[in-house]
Amino acid sequence: MAIKRDLDLERKWQKLKTGLEASIGKKPNDLNGVLFLIGVQELGQGLRNFSKEQKQDLMHIAICKVLSYQGFYKLDYVDQEGWPHWKLIKELPHIDLLSQEKLLKIQVLDYFEQEYGETFD
Repeated sequence: MAIKRDLDLERKWQKLKTGLEASIGKKPNDLNGVLFLIGVQELGQGLRNFSKEQKQDLMHIAICKVLSYQGFYKLDYVDQEGWPHWKLIKELPHIDLLSQEKLLKIQVLDYFEQEYGETFD
């Protein structure tokens, strides 16, 4: 049963990446690439050159946003430069790296469904 769920998740994940390629002209390589795109979208300032630190901040924004659907984070405030800041509401589970990646992929798929009505069945 777990293998079928994992295969289903990977099939949906590949569909998401293909859909993003059609939208932006480039297929994200991995989860980090997708999180970066979500961070840029959530920042709402368009695609531009970001410093290495800003890119890390964008990925943090994305992680907080997608995990907010499960009640882990809540938007705290937006600073003067328009950057959102999140507050941890519920402790994250202590799980291995592979399980963390699966959790984030599931939440990213949920993000696209919640925000854009996209489904990847």
